[in-house]
Amino acid sequence: MNITKKFGAVMLFLSVAGGSFAQVGQSTKQDPEEKYRPIYHFTPKHGWMNDPNGMVYLNGNYHLFFQHNPEKPVWGPMHWGHAISKDLIHWDEQKIALYPDSLGTIFSGSAVIDKDNTAGFGKGAMVAIFTHHNHAEEDRKTGLHQNQSLAYSLDNGGSWTKYRGNPVLPNPGIWDFRDPKVMWFEQTKSWIMTLATKDCITFYSSRDLKTWKKESEFGKQVGAHGGVWECPDLIPMQYKGSTKWVLLVSINPGGPNGGSVTQYFVGDFDGHQFRTADTKIKWLDWGPDNYAGVTWSNLGDRHLMIGWMSNWQYANVVPTNRWRSASTIPRTLALEKVGQSLYVSSTAPKEIESAFRPLKKYSTGGNKELTIAENIPQAYRLDINKLKRQSFKVILSNEVGEELVIGYRQDKNEYYIDRAKSGEVSFNAEFPKTAFAERLSDNSTVSLNLYVDVSSVELFADGGLTTMTSLFFPKKPMSQIRIIGDQKLKFQEIAISEFKK
Repeated sequence: MNITKKFGAVMLFLSVAGGSFAQVGQSTKQDPEEKYRPIYHFTPKHGWMNDPNGMVYLNGNYHLFFQHNPEKPVWGPMHWGHAISKDLIHWDEQKIALYPDSLGTIFSGSAVIDKDNTAGFGKGAMVAIFTHHNHAEEDRKTGLHQNQSLAYSLDNGGSWTKYRGNPVLPNPGIWDFRDPKVMWFEQTKSWIMTLATKDCITFYSSRDLKTWKKESEFGKQVGAHGGVWECPDLIPMQYKGSTKWVLLVSINPGGPNGGSVTQYFVGDFDGHQFRTADTKIKWLDWGPDNYAGVTWSNLGDRHLMIGWMSNWQYANVVPTNRWRSASTIPRTLALEKVGQSLYVSSTAPKEIESAFRPLKKYSTGGNKELTIAENIPQAYRLDINKLKRQSFKVILSNEVGEELVIGYRQDKNEYYIDRAKSGEVSFNAEFPKTAFAERLSDNSTVSLNLYVDVSSVELFADGGLTTMTSLFFPKKPMSQIRIIGDQKLKFQEIAISEFKK
């Protein structure tokens, strides 16, 4: 790849495009190029996006960096795009943060606030730790093409300087050696890097973000190994007064429904080694379209994650043209116990919950079917509270007969999303397949929160113990909701709420 030529083309593109892009309210549905663009999920104005990178909170702003090809809506020479938000809903796309250079393109990584100036870039500097990917070295098949590097910003992420001593962690000879997630570990007064290394995780430590020491490895004999391990995150979480550590690991392929997925482990970390006694494979999101999710840094005890809403099986060919890919809504992560095991629950944060206004509510029930057909918006939340456990399905449909079906099967104790008749599905043979998810809760009632946004649905079941994320591409907006049970529907409340913009 001729990086110099690519760099020039990108600069020309940016001089034409210019400026920031406010996400909410910019979508023009009359434009066929825009009909699938979501309303309250972040998407780039132009080009391609995949993994979220470098998420950090500073001075009232949530920073979201992301893998970005600004030239074309397909995967290409990776940059770090950049967007900021004060409320996790309205996103302003900024100028590109990090460009390819002589060391390679800019793959995934993280960002921290160096409050004590350990790296010497400046007190409170925003420091990005990322993977340089050298495509020429990859072509030579030396296995040395991925290395870890630094960049820093002294103006709250507005401009960036790459460290002159890059790379700070050269490749020891591992083909997949990438996606550094860095955090401060107070007990040892050191930075901890969680790095994806082939099909396991390697932990490194550093006092200054520049010199790194290998501490340990994890995962060679544990977890799912259907594909390469990527985009890890190590998170301390509280459960009933004690600290447990959660390790997120994205794998591709190898998901329970095919393609990309994120697994997690719950265990202990002492600054040197991660250990777990729980060897059960656990999925953070069972749906086909949530991958590479990691958490924001500098948020204290709040654990807020966002993922890439797509799947490598078909991400490059979904039927959008000006742009490709969106992020999931941000999610609050917490630990919940079921039986003797700890699980990670995912729920919408308060900022997202409060962004919807009630449209209509139903209570008690008594029929086998409930139809909501009046003024269904394209962006809404559907809440089903304490429905007596039974098989049921929620059908989103439109005037041309397309249907997206979200349901629960009592005989198999599983949730599912069926998008076989949801609209455009011909672009990939895997896309129409029904996705299934294990129900973890043992409650006698089922509660669901469905977040629908033009061309995506995110399912949070049983307080977020089971989650599923799915894209769909209807030819016409889904204008009707039907909830159908195999018995009479008995519930506390069903409510639909419109996104307020």
